[in-house]
Amino acid sequence: MKRYLCLLALATLAFFAVPALAADDHVALVKTVSGNVQVIRQDATVQAAGGTTLLVSDHLVAGPGASAAIVFKDGTLLTLGPGADILVRDYVFEPKDGKFSFSLYMTKGSAIYESGKIGKLAPDSVKIDTPKATVGVRGTRFLIEAN
Repeated sequence: MKRYLCLLALATLAFFAVPALAADDHVALVKTVSGNVQVIRQDATVQAAGGTTLLVSDHLVAGPGASAAIVFKDGTLLTLGPGADILVRDYVFEPKDGKFSFSLYMTKGSAIYESGKIGKLAPDSVKIDTPKATVGVRGTRFLIEAN
C-alpha cells in the first residue's frame, strides 16, 4: 500500500512539474509505449505513456528494448525503436493558412516514419536530420537509422 501511495505521489509531482503536458499547443500524442521512453522538456523529464502529449522542442529518448508509437496532428506516424534519441525541432499544421512544417533531428537509434497530411500537401516542408544526413520526405513510409 505504501508503495502504491508513493508512486501516486510521484506521478502527481511529475504532473505538476510539467504543466505543459496538458497544453493546447501540443503537436503530437503518444499512443503506446513499451519499455522506458522519456520525454525531456526544458529542465523536466517524464516517463512517456499512452496519452502523453508532445510539444515542439520536446526531446524523446527510448531506452534499450523500448519503443513508442506517436501520432502527430496531421496524421503523421512515428514509431521509435530501441535507443532512439529524437528532437521535435518544428511542427506547423495550419492548412487553412497554407502553413506547414515538420522537422525532426535524430541523434541515434531507429524510427519508422509514415507521412501524414503535411507530407502529402507540402512535401518540401518535411525534413528529418541525422548527424550525417538529411532526409527530404515525399509522402512515403521509411525506416531511418542513425548511429
